[in-house]
Amino acid sequence: MASLLGRDDSSSRPYSNADDRTGRLYLNPSFKCLIRNLLITTGVFGGFAVSGFSIGELDHASYKESVRPFLDTYCIRCHGPEKQKGERRFDELSYPISDDDALIDFQDMLDLLNLGDMPPEDEKQPTDAERQGVINWLTQAVDHAYASRTEEPGETILRRLSHREYLNTVHDLFQMDMSMFDPTESFPGDRMVEHLDNVGETLVTSGYLLRKYMTAADAIVEKALPRQERPEAQTWRFNGDFEQQSELNRRHQRAHGQRYLNVYEAPNTVRHFGSYGPLLAFSDGVPYGGIYEIRVLAEAVNRFHDFNRRRIPNDPAKPMLMRIVPGHRRFGALHLPQPYEPDLGTFELSDDGPEWYTVRTWLDEGFAPRFTYLNGSMNIRPGFREASNVAKKRMGEKMSEEDRNADYMVIAIKHGVIPHIRIHEVEISGPFYDQWPTSSWQAVIGEERFNPKKTKRILKRFADKAYRRPASKDELASLMKVVSSRSESGHEPFEALKDGLKAALCSPAFLYLDEPADQKNTYRLSDYALASRLSYFLWGSMPDDELFTLARKGKLSDIDVLNEQILRMLESDRSNRFVNGFLDSWLTLRSLGDTPPDRGKFEHYYAANLESAMRRETELFTRHALDENQSVLDFLDADYTFINESLADLYGIEDVEGGVFRKVSLSDRRRGGLLGQASVLTVTANGVDTSPVLRGVWLLENLLGTPPSPPPPDVEPLDPDIRGAKTIRDQLQKHRTVTSCNECHRKIDPLGFALENFDAIGQWRNSYEEGGDIDASGSLPNGSSFHDIVDFKKALLEREGEFVHALTEKMLAYALGRRIEILDRPAIDDIVESLEEQGGGFKDLVTLIAMSDTFAQP
Repeated sequence: MASLLGRDDSSSRPYSNADDRTGRLYLNPSFKCLIRNLLITTGVFGGFAVSGFSIGELDHASYKESVRPFLDTYCIRCHGPEKQKGERRFDELSYPISDDDALIDFQDMLDLLNLGDMPPEDEKQPTDAERQGVINWLTQAVDHAYASRTEEPGETILRRLSHREYLNTVHDLFQMDMSMFDPTESFPGDRMVEHLDNVGETLVTSGYLLRKYMTAADAIVEKALPRQERPEAQTWRFNGDFEQQSELNRRHQRAHGQRYLNVYEAPNTVRHFGSYGPLLAFSDGVPYGGIYEIRVLAEAVNRFHDFNRRRIPNDPAKPMLMRIVPGHRRFGALHLPQPYEPDLGTFELSDDGPEWYTVRTWLDEGFAPRFTYLNGSMNIRPGFREASNVAKKRMGEKMSEEDRNADYMVIAIKHGVIPHIRIHEVEISGPFYDQWPTSSWQAVIGEERFNPKKTKRILKRFADKAYRRPASKDELASLMKVVSSRSESGHEPFEALKDGLKAALCSPAFLYLDEPADQKNTYRLSDYALASRLSYFLWGSMPDDELFTLARKGKLSDIDVLNEQILRMLESDRSNRFVNGFLDSWLTLRSLGDTPPDRGKFEHYYAANLESAMRRETELFTRHALDENQSVLDFLDADYTFINESLADLYGIEDVEGGVFRKVSLSDRRRGGLLGQASVLTVTANGVDTSPVLRGVWLLENLLGTPPSPPPPDVEPLDPDIRGAKTIRDQLQKHRTVTSCNECHRKIDPLGFALENFDAIGQWRNSYEEGGDIDASGSLPNGSSFHDIVDFKKALLEREGEFVHALTEKMLAYALGRRIEILDRPAIDDIVESLEEQGGGFKDLVTLIAMSDTFAQP
């Protein structure tokens, strides 16, 4: 045995070196099978007794004697010829385990027995000795089945980049500002599998998508390399004749001769009545992409007033906030919301008259600055009439007859106390550049001007990066053929080069992740493939220069070097892409906002811009878990979170002011962990109200990794006979009287009800709006009960193994870009076991996955 486990640096070695912190040895699956078979056949797993239950040879006779009577007594009634609950039938099982489907049944049976979820609490129960005896037999049988499988775990097939990965790769390849540019905007959506956007088998490429790739390649290269000469800076000034949307222009002309640009409402209102202040005289935008200095002479007007706050609901205690965002005519009217609105600068405005506010920021070609009132009213129009009446009463005969007979909005603007931002003058200067040539030019061409004689060298360097490996001679020849063809057609050498670059972006070598095996060790990826898999896992993008260099030298296969790189990559800002991408796949946060909350019931959600704040809390919480290697169990319950004033108001937490997020301690343990975070509570609601079914299914799928079976096709979503039901609990209780519904809903509903005290945007409530106290109590399938969300989290922590296993499985699928299969189970169990040995830290989990043999396999 010592010779088998001895360290060997040859290409055929069956293991990776141990992690120095634990001394744990990681074996590749084929070698694990060899060892397991050896242990079984040599009698190491020979007969032994546990709790009076004797385990002898693993054969059909022992199955019939030891396991089948247990199934007949406790399982077949629900999983036999008459019923197949959970789509499982155990009466036809036999031993030996013949195929993967049977192995899945045996593994599921073992898992449910270990959790205490089978038999259900309302069925006849075995003794502890009976249960443990069958668990022991099944454990041995399942281990033997894994060891006996001749197939390898699933392969990560050739897959194209997801839209998320494509966007990140373009950013890194060209070192380009992407805040106002998304070349994937017209791509058809990526298909999701178990909420993952990067599963190769579903990332198909259609003829339509290929045409979009060509369009995108043209836009990308033209944006990155628009010209060789540095543009001259210019200055534009605007200090009057400010036109706005049509319903304001006539009134502003009467009120102040369009001398000012007025902004009245917050940007995310329904009617958008003066919610954006565009420079319509500058609607063509800036002529070149670059850094521009924007100076604005602005003031806060009528921040303080003494009339009905319900009519004009700004908060006088808060300074008025002006935010500058970009706009482009290509996306529609400039006074309406647009898809690209990065924060170019946010300012607290003075109440003591106009002051200059200045920001230097990047603007893409064709974009112009627009001005918004970030904390303005959500509906200012009703306030205009009240402000008009107040102005008439206050001024009396001092108001001219012409003004008195004017439109009420004109009166309110000219004489009233409508709170608004007033802009007197705007000055725009640029473009400026921190360096020339630009970073995009240097990433592709180099630091010098373009020299046609260096075209082939430029294309080779670019293709090596774009293809994430050295481009072959044939690939380079194909790109040069494009350049030559364009040159022969009369195009300038620089334009011909750009067409060669565009061709590279349309090549399968760029669009697809090809992950071949190492030529010397077919059990491992090549170093270049490993560099790509690692970078797309942790950065959602291409490898950087350091990874490329290590891959070229063949050093990434060194376990110590790999560990150093993982830690380096997790410390990089690029790893925020892992946080965001994984949260989208694990917690379905990409769906946040897909079912927007009802504005009538949840106006605060829009007034405080809670959607982005909710997401930011979960991102910062996860980032902290990663940086500090916090226990993965913090996701279930923690005594801290990250919030700003808007979320603090929603949660009822005091002494948090301003928009900046900060870590706060939680004395109210109802909020600790993911289940108290508004992002999760909102994404699991339906926009109008809460649904215990939606939330229960989400918990089973995403936190526990045990998704329920789909409902039978002939069953209504909710049984229509709910007469006499006063609450959602009553309705679902009636629904569970339907036999075909009860099996799943007895697992789903209690989990959802545990969160019922949180409304559709995560705010705490003790009763329903229509009346009736909320009952958040319930019990888990194993019989453990809970009274409220705090008890429920304790119950989940008692099943921490289930959560950790589900989290590991989801992250491994995300890392590999494929579905998890039954033969991956031993690798997942090994990672979970190692994680427990190392203390259960989140960074440790990420590292263990990236260091695992499964991750390094083709």
